[in-house]
Amino acid sequence: MDQATFTLVFLAVLFFLLASGLWIGLALIGVAYIAMAFFTTRPIGDAMVTTIWGSSSSWTLTALPLFVWMGEILFRTRLSEDMFKGLAPWMMRVPGRLLHTNVIGCAIFAAISGSSAATCATIGKMTLPELQRRGYPEDMAIGSLAGSGTLGLLIPPSIIMIVYGITADQSIGQLFTAGILPGIMLALLFSGYVAIWSLLNPGQVPQATEQYSFADKIFMSRHLIPVVMLIIAVLGSIYSGVATATEAAAVGVVGAFALSALQGTLTRATFFDSLMGATRLSCMIFFILAGAAFLTLAMGFTGLPRQLAQWIDGMGLAPWMLIAALTVFYIILGCFLDGISMVVLTMAVVLPTIQSAGIDLIWFGIFIVLVVEMAQITPPVGFNLFVIQGMTGKSIFYTGRVTFPFFLLMVVAVVLVYAFPQIVTFLPSRMIPNA
Repeated sequence: MDQATFTLVFLAVLFFLLASGLWIGLALIGVAYIAMAFFTTRPIGDAMVTTIWGSSSSWTLTALPLFVWMGEILFRTRLSEDMFKGLAPWMMRVPGRLLHTNVIGCAIFAAISGSSAATCATIGKMTLPELQRRGYPEDMAIGSLAGSGTLGLLIPPSIIMIVYGITADQSIGQLFTAGILPGIMLALLFSGYVAIWSLLNPGQVPQATEQYSFADKIFMSRHLIPVVMLIIAVLGSIYSGVATATEAAAVGVVGAFALSALQGTLTRATFFDSLMGATRLSCMIFFILAGAAFLTLAMGFTGLPRQLAQWIDGMGLAPWMLIAALTVFYIILGCFLDGISMVVLTMAVVLPTIQSAGIDLIWFGIFIVLVVEMAQITPPVGFNLFVIQGMTGKSIFYTGRVTFPFFLLMVVAVVLVYAFPQIVTFLPSRMIPNA
């Protein structure tokens, strides 16, 4: 069987297994098993056990369930309500007024969550009812929430960054640091769009009903102190070199428990629910990563990634053309797969090509996060759209339509980080090394 035929068979088997409803981890292992059986002579059982154990016993992987648990704990606190109280007074004179609480609230919560869906749900359960009560347009309220919720993937700590770092063998701490400036940039793009839209549609934004003095704003900002302290503890320890990403995750869990206890939301039920929620999500991710590791090994034996990289090299694509092609590829893939699956399914084939093109892998990690963010708001499989649908009862295609401007802003963000790679690389280059 020649390489082209094998590639078609490989893709056909993979998509058949995924379409059948089989768990993604099992589908990856099944495809890898078939590839090993037909194209290698190595004992399959020995290779599978060794690879899965090696991928699952990585110390770096410890950070993932801890950050997931931290997000689950905070999801069950009054954090979003306090954030709204602290942010709302400052937004009254800004074009768009309280619509900006979706953007800024998601940006702040993203810095302590790591999950796009958790960010969207936590902020949305507070802002959507309040914005509706005050008469803000539903389209912009829902669109800005769904778009801004994707910041949970870009602003560290990010679960997707951990998955990419493990798959590509890159520093989690450097990836976290690299996501800070692009995350702020994207939040500014979102807020800028909200402000311009409100200036063009002044009749749709309700007039301010409350007046706050500067002293009142400062006083209301006290509600932001707990979340700011937690962000400083987690990200500051990584950036300063005091702690590794795994150690910072442990700090975050302890801080989340302390915050929950101070708010009076730490009960036996919330502790158990957060622990079980984190366990389920972490096990799912671990299983996918284990299957992806075995698939990567099988692909290495078949030589598919190497030959594909050589084929792309032979086309003589400029780096910008390669990035543009990958952007389109991931946008299409994101219509059918979740972000974690997109990363682990493609890295074995894409990374050799990226390395041969001389593209920095830390920069590429942020690029991957940006295109995965787009997948969160593209129907029919857009996880943020599912979250919004559950909260509002609106159809997923309606939510996708009102979120489309924010999708276009993410495309703009990709263009900006390509044109100005220092947006990504500046902070990691100045990061203090740690263990």
